[in-house]
Amino acid sequence: MANFRFIDLFAGIGGLHIGFENIGGHCVFTSERDKYARKTYQANFRDNHELGEDVEPYSESPERIPEFDVLLAGFPCQPFSIAGVSKKNALGRPHGFLDDTQGTLFFDTAKIIQHHKPTAFVLENVKNLERHDKGKTFTTIMNVLENELGYKVQSRVISSAPWVPQKRERIFIVGFKEQTAFDLNSLKLPETAPKLKAILEPNQLVDPKYTLTPKLWAYLQGYKRKHEAKGNGFGFGLVGPDDVARTLSARYYKDGSEILIEQKGGRPRRLTPQECARLMGFEHGERKWIIPPEVSDTQAYKQFGNAVVVPVVEFIANAMKPHLFSALAQERVDSRAA
Repeated sequence: MANFRFIDLFAGIGGLHIGFENIGGHCVFTSERDKYARKTYQANFRDNHELGEDVEPYSESPERIPEFDVLLAGFPCQPFSIAGVSKKNALGRPHGFLDDTQGTLFFDTAKIIQHHKPTAFVLENVKNLERHDKGKTFTTIMNVLENELGYKVQSRVISSAPWVPQKRERIFIVGFKEQTAFDLNSLKLPETAPKLKAILEPNQLVDPKYTLTPKLWAYLQGYKRKHEAKGNGFGFGLVGPDDVARTLSARYYKDGSEILIEQKGGRPRRLTPQECARLMGFEHGERKWIIPPEVSDTQAYKQFGNAVVVPVVEFIANAMKPHLFSALAQERVDSRAA
């Protein structure tokens, strides 16, 4: 029996899902727009529940979503148009999130939280969310979550480097409906620093199709020289087994330039999709990751480039677990008493 129910919004291929399933959660609803990401999700998670596409219809009718305890969402960051409250007051306009975040995907997430009032939520986004529009976007998001929805909210930017050989920083926003002793910012991160050799196949075993063509390799070298001459740092990232990679991005399928693997005596190569699965922690230890045959390398690269690093989510989920279970137990006691 599952200990709690969760929903997975803007789910991608399910990085947040893994972390919270591993602490006893059962996913009762998933929403993901990209059809190829849904294929990968369905290949790896056998849950018998609705797999929605766009989230907007569900935020308009949130009662369509089954009851749940925890909301997970890697919502995309869209530009917010935020006018001053005093100006809105002068115009007789509302200044709650129904106005400030209207038309954004955060708005849809907030509407679902407002309706279902889950025990907790975990939101994930790019590090730059804090600085977007000189901090106004993040201030608005926190105002909605804390002051309008009434949650106790914390945030922290966490690097993936202690878990995987990749420099990838993401912001995590954790909210509880009631006050708990959970302290996101006091969590001590592991001191390990894995290297790429932990996730790489031997070059001689990798399909030659992943080696850059002479034309592409010449172009990337010329591009780098041109920008170096201008004093810019733009260019490819050439790494070996004892290095740590740059951040894997959704554009990796184009030329692989941010993470090129050295091949002695020859041109470098891209990571294979399965190596990307390891770099992002989807394939880790005994956990295997299925890339369905109908998902091309291009689509797989996009999926991993847009994903969360799974061991980071597992770390947060495990830290939240005792506080989440305590809060759920208290809610059940209060519900029986009522």
